[in-house]
Amino acid sequence: MGLRLADSPLARAFERVQREVDVTFDALLPIPDDARARLVEAMRYAAIGGGKRVRPLLLVATADIYGVAREPAVRAACAIEAIHAYSLIHDDLPCMDDDDMRHGKATVHRAFDEATAVLAGDSLHALAFEILSMPEISGDSFIRAELVQTLAAASGASGMAGGQMMDIVAGERQFDLHTVTRLQQLKTGALLGAAVEMGAILGRCPEEGRAHLRAYSRDIGLAYQIADDLLDYDGDEGKAGKSLRKDTHRGKATFVSLMGADKARHQAQALAEQAVGHLAGHGEEADILRALARFIVERDR
Repeated sequence: MGLRLADSPLARAFERVQREVDVTFDALLPIPDDARARLVEAMRYAAIGGGKRVRPLLLVATADIYGVAREPAVRAACAIEAIHAYSLIHDDLPCMDDDDMRHGKATVHRAFDEATAVLAGDSLHALAFEILSMPEISGDSFIRAELVQTLAAASGASGMAGGQMMDIVAGERQFDLHTVTRLQQLKTGALLGAAVEMGAILGRCPEEGRAHLRAYSRDIGLAYQIADDLLDYDGDEGKAGKSLRKDTHRGKATFVSLMGADKARHQAQALAEQAVGHLAGHGEEADILRALARFIVERDR
């Protein structure tokens, strides 16, 4: 994650949530003693021990502001991470981005096979909503229903999947900055926003009290993707743990190609600081969210 995180409160928060998410997935995904074993092994391969866990930390850190118990927050974080993991499995398939490496190891369809990868993605998608429907998340069925609705809306055609479709079309035509921004608000920003929203839902924050959190997540969502485009432009593949320079080779419009690297870097920093400004009404209980906003634009992977 880069030297700037070394021995910081944010580093410790990441390490804790990474450990908790892995332990929870391990318990949720026991390998059956039958012909389904390969499928569950592929799900575990995708879900355990990989990724920064930005979305889980966003959810847990937001829930912490409202005094939510740790276990239900971590479980909800696993739901959103299951959606994220499924999306990466499918995104890496030959029919999509055709990638061989993810999180520094072979992609699921390379480590297993394409059919298993498709089913693993499908099953992680289903697992996300199974988790959110469990009573361990909340004894209040209305809270569970709102969590399900929020994650479903962020995952489908009006969210992440819609953004992925726009990204596919982007390979066939040139998008302007407004369209690229909309694409990334859906493809990347929707799940980041859902993570923050779900933390607030668990904390029983009324909808009218979440406007500042939505503004925060909107800004970090764009900052995150600009930082991703900068990493794809001049990052280190060894640190990133995935193939870079793909968009450049495919002629896709990105924030970097449309704005230039220097202006894009400045815009990402400005968005991060703007996101921090939306948290002015909170005290030190929101420090992890503030640190996350700045980390998002400074990361090296």
